Amino acid sequence: MSSPTQSAIIWPQEFLPGTTSNFVTNEVIASNLSTSQIWPLLSNISKWTSYYNNESVAPQDGKPGRIAWSAHLEGGEEESVSVYHAWLVEDLSGGRVSILTQESQNGKPAEELARRKPNKVLLGHQDWCEGLLMAARGMETGETNLKAAGLGAYPKDM
Repeated sequence: MSSPTQSAIIWPQEFLPGTTSNFVTNEVIASNLSTSQIWPLLSNISKWTSYYNNESVAPQDGKPGRIAWSAHLEGGEEESVSVYHAWLVEDLSGGRVSILTQESQNGKPAEELARRKPNKVLLGHQDWCEGLLMAARGMETGETNLKAAGLGAYPKDM
């Protein structure tokens, strides 16, 4: 058995998973790909719409390996929400790559999202991870998890 070598997301204290209103995690591990193929697709926001139909503007650029951002929607107790979304892209042994994305949320809207089934955030992030893999392999994205679950179409599908 090999020794674990994977890194972890570095969390601001206020978004530490298990202490927030909602937390989702998605990970894909794929063979015959590397961080050098994945990172340009994730760190260049102009490429996002080519493989992920639900996002077209990123809050910030990142450096190889890690990218994270936070956002806050102001409002009363019923509307206010804070979000921290992080990515970790890492080469693994045997010519494999790991793409990990985690999002932690605070606020009443986040509590409501956490109770909904199916989980739109979880499915949307899985679409993003799978879209990254397909784009890195030069493939077109197919049907999305969100659309297949009948949870609304992406703008590209409208």
